[in-house]
Amino acid sequence: MSGQACPMPTPPSEDENATIERILEHTHRIAVVGASDDDVKPGNFVPAYMMSQGYEVIGVNPNHDEVFGKTCYPSLQAVPGKIDLVNVFRRPLACAEVTKQAIAIGARGVWLQSGITNPEAKRIAAEAGIDYIENRCLMVEHRRRK
Repeated sequence: MSGQACPMPTPPSEDENATIERILEHTHRIAVVGASDDDVKPGNFVPAYMMSQGYEVIGVNPNHDEVFGKTCYPSLQAVPGKIDLVNVFRRPLACAEVTKQAIAIGARGVWLQSGITNPEAKRIAAEAGIDYIENRCLMVEHRRRK
């Protein structure tokens, strides 16, 4: 695995910690929106780490046919089967729409990587009653709990 670890923002609040714990405990299948085939980008090395920890990771990016040595899908709707968590590596402006799509496919949670926040996406997730984390690295949070 190449690349640096994601930067760690301020420590999670008690509520965020509970949500992170629940996500990590109940997630088996992760769709990575903005997956990259470039191993120096977080959209590649973070999912690679999660795969190394036993999670099933599915790439979602219309610009790639394959990432992580597996089929990459053009959209969340194109991914076959159930998705537990949608891990987002996209610009903040895209995140509300991605959150709507995650809800539409029945995902239980949305996770925006470090540096990515979107108040509308947060509101949409809250109204739908799904787990939501923003501005945190999935890899860093997983490692913190090992």
